[in-house]
Amino acid sequence: MSDVTSTAPVKPRRLAEALVERFAQRIREGTLKRGDKLPTEAQIMAAESVSRAVVREAMSRMQAAGLVETQHGVGTFVLDMPAPEGFNVGPATIALLSDVLDLLDFRISLEVQAAGMAAERATPQALAELEQALQELLQGPEKSGSTINADFQFHLKIAKAAANPYLIDIMKHLGTKLIPRTRMNSAYTGQSNRSTYLAGINAEHQQIYDAIASRQVDAARAAMFLHLSNSRMRLREAQQRQAFYSE
Repeated sequence: MSDVTSTAPVKPRRLAEALVERFAQRIREGTLKRGDKLPTEAQIMAAESVSRAVVREAMSRMQAAGLVETQHGVGTFVLDMPAPEGFNVGPATIALLSDVLDLLDFRISLEVQAAGMAAERATPQALAELEQALQELLQGPEKSGSTINADFQFHLKIAKAAANPYLIDIMKHLGTKLIPRTRMNSAYTGQSNRSTYLAGINAEHQQIYDAIASRQVDAARAAMFLHLSNSRMRLREAQQRQAFYSE
């Protein structure tokens, strides 16, 4: 009986978690750096002795956590440094759409106030940096290189414009895992309304910038709340579609 138990196969989910941690450790150590391209799916399967399903689950977890971004037809690239071990927001805790929804709830409590503070406190230099971040975001991945990183930089510049060092630190600590764009990209892949979806998000970012630049504190808060609430709604719709198609 004990022999059967000891040779029981390890579940794919546990193998995927272990693979995520191995990649995260390589990023922490600098073996893999921001912008580096990961090995192909087949290469990872051979090197790590895992199945295709395990590799795809691990990549999905790292994408959801904002550690990597997959550019279709090009490859998967490192985006961000993993949070220190022991921090409760990381690849292992942001694995599902429901986890990203919880993170968006947290962001609403944090970033709505940050937008209002930015409208009140932003220096001319901070506004110039925020405008540059917005333009890079609006240009899309063809110009900015990474839509997820450009999105994160826009929100980080708002935190900097708010001139609160604790707010800046927590935004940096969370990094690109704040941005649910990877999940939404996969949810909208092949959809005819993808361009409409992207245009809507761009318009929301523009509204946030306009309110901050014009020093309208309440309008900045409202624009940020609308943007994050809409993101939450879009993710819930994606979650419902995913549940429907898996039935």
